[in-house]
Amino acid sequence: MHFKLIIALVEDTKTTRVMDAAREAGATGATVVGDARGEGLKPKKTFFGLSMESSRDMLLFIVEENLSRSILERIAKEAGFDEMPGSGVAFKIDVEDAVGLGSQINCLLDEVEENI
Repeated sequence: MHFKLIIALVEDTKTTRVMDAAREAGATGATVVGDARGEGLKPKKTFFGLSMESSRDMLLFIVEENLSRSILERIAKEAGFDEMPGSGVAFKIDVEDAVGLGSQINCLLDEVEENI
């Protein structure tokens, strides 16, 4: 079984909805890193050094390769990446090796068995 790591940076108000959408698309879990910061094409305005933008969360999903594109698309749709520039970003990268995924693999076997 091959895996991808999906990293999504989303507004913290959308974290729960994005996680639910990813789970519906086949993700078996996620790690949330709170209070991520970043900058897009145009830096956000500050007020006395305090950022005026909303907080972001970084969501990390290790997902089965055959499910990764549909999960990525569901994340983008739920977070509104295409409708609202600056609302976040998500991408996937290859996972060369991983341990600790035994229960997820058992859960995924039935779902993706015909694709592997």
